Amino acid sequence: MVTSDNLKISKEKFVNAPTFQTATLGGGCFWCTEAVFQQIRGVQKVESGYSGGQVHQPSYEQICTGRTGHAEVVRLQFDPAVISYEDILEIFFTIHDPTSLNRQGADTGTQYRSVIYFHDEQQKQIAQKVMQRAAAIWDDPIVTELSPAPMFYVAEAYHQNYFRQNPQQGYCAFVVAPKVAKARKAFADKWLA
Repeated sequence: MVTSDNLKISKEKFVNAPTFQTATLGGGCFWCTEAVFQQIRGVQKVESGYSGGQVHQPSYEQICTGRTGHAEVVRLQFDPAVISYEDILEIFFTIHDPTSLNRQGADTGTQYRSVIYFHDEQQKQIAQKVMQRAAAIWDDPIVTELSPAPMFYVAEAYHQNYFRQNPQQGYCAFVVAPKVAKARKAFADKWLA
């Protein structure tokens, strides 16, 4: 039975619901970036995908050619009351090398570029500030692209939760796992229990 008291409670829950924000980041292979951000408090959802290219609905096979213009990225949905966009970018700059153009480790090609796709002017300004701080830490110049968020295409289902589903796979064991361990140590205060 619907009463005025029930409606009031329901309305209050809706009004007080958290407002999530979106961040779109490319730091090389999306398996690494996804695996780290899935463990960060306040990050509600992480999707691996493709952005920044000229092909509509690209496939992984097309992306791997390096000719679509897309980067492998993750799209995060996060609660800014728990973790700030600035903190997300601090983590981002710790878990990949923002000074290597179109590569991360053995992964080479424009699809592995370092990129921040901002969703509003405030994100752009925060990203510029964090990039300046990062530039003071790294010996080589930062080559991270900073651009407005383009269309995001969700990657194939087998790319989602890849590290969680394949921890013993060679790339996961030797590349992803060390990045996750590094992030866990550096950001223990932001790590899920």
